[in-house]
Amino acid sequence: MPWWGICLIIFSTFLIFAVLHYIGKSKHPFKRSALSMVIGTLTLFAVNLTGTFTGVTLPISALSLLVSAIGGIPGVTLMLGLNLFF
Repeated sequence: MPWWGICLIIFSTFLIFAVLHYIGKSKHPFKRSALSMVIGTLTLFAVNLTGTFTGVTLPISALSLLVSAIGGIPGVTLMLGLNLFF
């Protein structure tokens, strides 16, 4: 997938999150949607940083970054579960 396609997916996901937060009567919908996407990617990096202690790592690729940005902490947990079983 070209880089502009990945950027388009991330931007459209950000807008969808912002609209959902706006519908949910959030005071700062853009701030909350950006924060949820950043927390998901930081969780992915935290899993890899603690991988030397726990022995559990996830490869950082375009797909794993998209799943962690779109899914947040549950998305990273899902990838960890799939990594455990497959």
